[in-house]
Amino acid sequence: MRNLKLAAVVAFVFVAGIGVGHGARPEPGPTMYRDQDPQAAARALLDVALVQAGKNGSWERIGVGRAYYLGGLKAEGVAIFDALLTGKHEDSDVFRIARVYQEAGEWDKAKPLFDRYLQANPKDVKDLAEVGAYYLLNGDRATAEQLFDRAYKIERDELWATLDVAGAYLGVQPQH
Repeated sequence: MRNLKLAAVVAFVFVAGIGVGHGARPEPGPTMYRDQDPQAAARALLDVALVQAGKNGSWERIGVGRAYYLGGLKAEGVAIFDALLTGKHEDSDVFRIARVYQEAGEWDKAKPLFDRYLQANPKDVKDLAEVGAYYLLNGDRATAEQLFDRAYKIERDELWATLDVAGAYLGVQPQH
């Protein structure tokens, strides 16, 4: 419950900060990072980056959330992701957030988002192969190969799908 409240407060602060406008935020520059603690420098720059991402830039906001999340500031990243997913969003936003969780080594969080995406986009060859690769890399060869079969049934001549499938058998993460 405490984490949920923290995420709600962080999301509110981010949304409120976006509404303040360009003039109210500091400009990024050397004073934000020179001679600063790395964590403080990152936070200051990411706060600016979130404003730069804008209210309607979901891919950009996911990028900011990714930096927070993978940088160890998970609550801030989750707040951005949750704000996107609870509002109007594209299927591709779900996919990109799932990739962040996968990149963080959190398959348990990535898997349901990937599954949700594939349910809404059952014929995207590259994404079927990529998600299949993640299944394989996370030890579920049967599901991976079902997804690979689906992808190749749709299109057999998609280079990036073939690379994702081949790479997964060698332990290589998909390139995106």
